[in-house]
Amino acid sequence: MMIDQTLSHYRITSKLGSGGMGDVYLAEDIGELERTVALKVIPAELAADPQRMQRFVQEARAVSALNHPNILTVFEFGQEGETRFIATEYVEGKTLRQYSNEASLGASEVLDIATQIAAALDAAHGKGVVHRDIKPENVMVRKDGIVKVLDFGLAKLVERERDGGAAVDTEAGTLAHTAPGLVMGTVPYMSPEQARGTEVDARSDVWSLGVVVYEMLSGRKPFEGETNSDRLAAILTAEPTALEDSEIPDELKRIVRKTLKKDRDGRYQTMKGLLADLKDLKKELEFSEKLERSTSPDGRPPAETRPTQIASAETMASERHEPATASAEYVTAQIRQHRFGFTVTLLVLVAAVAIGGWAYISQSGSSKQIGSIAVMPFVNESGDMELEYLSDGMTETLIKSLSQLPNLKVKARSSVFHYKGKETSAQTIGRELNVEAILTGRVVQRRQDLLLYLELVDAVTGDRLWGEQYDRKQSNLIALQNEIARDVARKLEVTLSGTDEQRLAKNSTENVEAYQLYLKGRYHWNKRTVDELRKAAEDFQKAIDVEPNFALAYAGLADSYSLIPEYGGEPPHEMMPKARAAALKALALDENLAEAHTAYGPVLLSYDHDFGGAEREYRRAIELNPNYATAHHYYAELLGSLGRTEESLAEIRRARELDPLSLIINRTYGVVLLQSRRYDEALAQLKETVELDSSFPSVHYNLGTVQQLKGNYAESAEEFAKWRELGGDAQGAALAREGYSNGGWEGFLRAVTGPRRPVDLNTYVLAAFHVALGEKDKAMVKLAESYDNRVNIIFWLKVDPRFDKVRDDPRFQTLVRKIGYP
Repeated sequence: MMIDQTLSHYRITSKLGSGGMGDVYLAEDIGELERTVALKVIPAELAADPQRMQRFVQEARAVSALNHPNILTVFEFGQEGETRFIATEYVEGKTLRQYSNEASLGASEVLDIATQIAAALDAAHGKGVVHRDIKPENVMVRKDGIVKVLDFGLAKLVERERDGGAAVDTEAGTLAHTAPGLVMGTVPYMSPEQARGTEVDARSDVWSLGVVVYEMLSGRKPFEGETNSDRLAAILTAEPTALEDSEIPDELKRIVRKTLKKDRDGRYQTMKGLLADLKDLKKELEFSEKLERSTSPDGRPPAETRPTQIASAETMASERHEPATASAEYVTAQIRQHRFGFTVTLLVLVAAVAIGGWAYISQSGSSKQIGSIAVMPFVNESGDMELEYLSDGMTETLIKSLSQLPNLKVKARSSVFHYKGKETSAQTIGRELNVEAILTGRVVQRRQDLLLYLELVDAVTGDRLWGEQYDRKQSNLIALQNEIARDVARKLEVTLSGTDEQRLAKNSTENVEAYQLYLKGRYHWNKRTVDELRKAAEDFQKAIDVEPNFALAYAGLADSYSLIPEYGGEPPHEMMPKARAAALKALALDENLAEAHTAYGPVLLSYDHDFGGAEREYRRAIELNPNYATAHHYYAELLGSLGRTEESLAEIRRARELDPLSLIINRTYGVVLLQSRRYDEALAQLKETVELDSSFPSVHYNLGTVQQLKGNYAESAEEFAKWRELGGDAQGAALAREGYSNGGWEGFLRAVTGPRRPVDLNTYVLAAFHVALGEKDKAMVKLAESYDNRVNIIFWLKVDPRFDKVRDDPRFQTLVRKIGYP
């Protein structure tokens, strides 16, 4: 294949490598999905053989059924003309070979990698697929530490090479022949049964994974030789050199020994058994490391221990259906390594048993309730950006469900989505968001199957507190969301009342199609541009068309219609009546829906100027869901516009506590301070907002206003120019800078209010600039237009400091009365 050549709907961009199953290319999907893929082109000799291609197709069907986040996602097995190809997700990272060569791996990291590989293989074996080519080249380690196993089942597709009647499977990735029957590249990882050419089953993968783990721990292969024949002989007859490194836990050495039993009946009989042992050891090591971290410098043990995380040797062994001796040896070794700390811990255990038993202690107060959590954006691992709405939507729905629990503080959407796509440690997130726990998730969708992997992490220590895998049909998505919310609440040790259980179990709709359309709508709504808000409105309407009684979709529709005018779309007189109708319909369907009351508030405030009605809606929304940051935010704006400054500041601070990284909430906090004439505090807060995201346009407008009120005119003009520039109005930005450069502050004001002014500059802003120029008549004309056209921010008029010079004007007083402030 040539660079820029097209195969089906893929355009080749570069070559990644070659192997026995063909060449691999980096390619772009130029169809509707527009994603980057890895494209493996099958050799012509394989594609031309009907028998081999029949096996290929059978194997392809089996591989495509594998749904697991640690398995490379296969998008398509396709054909164009005589060329067969496989399109898979492109994994940005390093092979395990490259990864381990760059730095020595500690036991904990080896265990983490091995556990992920074993989880992938266990899932494959459950579908009847045996890999048969596990080796470092077929394992990728992503930048975030997630492991991906490649080339499932492909090793079976290559014909056997025979030498003197002995048959071995050739390698699927980097095959090379130097002589007939001599197979290079994969021999060191072959199981004895593979080397003999006898029947292979899942226990062969157990062996190969054991070889990989041995190599990660020691830096060498367990069976060496100068030639392939020597290596095959070693695999069949020799025993591996013992792992002598004292830093390797004895239990891990035992696990590796068991994987490398030449008689496969002596190995782990299933990958599930190996996976269980790896997980058990991983938990033990995490506990030991925590114990060491918490021990004081003088060697004294910590004041508190967590005995519930230690299992007896007999318990561990019985779970693996093995004699207790091996686990007992491991525990004994750990006691020797951490003698003092473990002695005290064991004494605590003995005392616990004496006063009521292990089970009682482990279930009655050994872990404290977690009072605050951040649900991080779920990672879409389906390889399809079109499904991003699903991972984002599931995150938002879980946040919404958990935020209704009275004893749990849940960070709002915009704060957690600040970290989307970033590699940030749990401790950093916990510190920045001031939460005790972090919940992460990975979502995989394959056809009608949906897999979700959750992990709860201690935000202080970074320790894993809980993990769970959910494997459901998409038709069960709504029930899955409820199940997850209940499980997470219980793992957080949140005490659930009957009312709380009902809240978590409440479904906004039973129609999965409508619910998915709603999630798409919220996905677009959160992007906050005119085009995206219009898309959101379309999706919400589609959801309503599917389910006419879907209250949450009507609330979303109202949210979209009320924001479109604010972001420069259709005028308020066109959109706000639609927003009203949608909000009222949502309330008619579900009067207890906090989102519906919150969506109705802006219609009452900025369009009807019904301050009392808006306050009732916001107070009711907060009563229904005290953790709904948007309700506190909107209520703060209302209170601020009425001059109820301290109440307003309390509400916006509460919103900020719930959603500390929200740009709009941080900006509004600055606006409330500005309108209350606390200019220095407003300036500091707005600059802090810019530090969160300097590309957020409207915060620069507010900064310009503060600088104007402080008399810093050069800074004010520049912030106004940035506002226009970031909003896509390069001409308006140039006009502002040119005006100030030529005529100072007055030159700036005349430039932005003159005939060449920005066409979409709203009349309320123009009125403020005319006041600054001393042009009262023009200012009053523009204010009257703002009232008639229901410009959304006119409700601030009563307290806005920029209009102090015209407050005694009768026309201004008449307008204030028309607005109807209480």
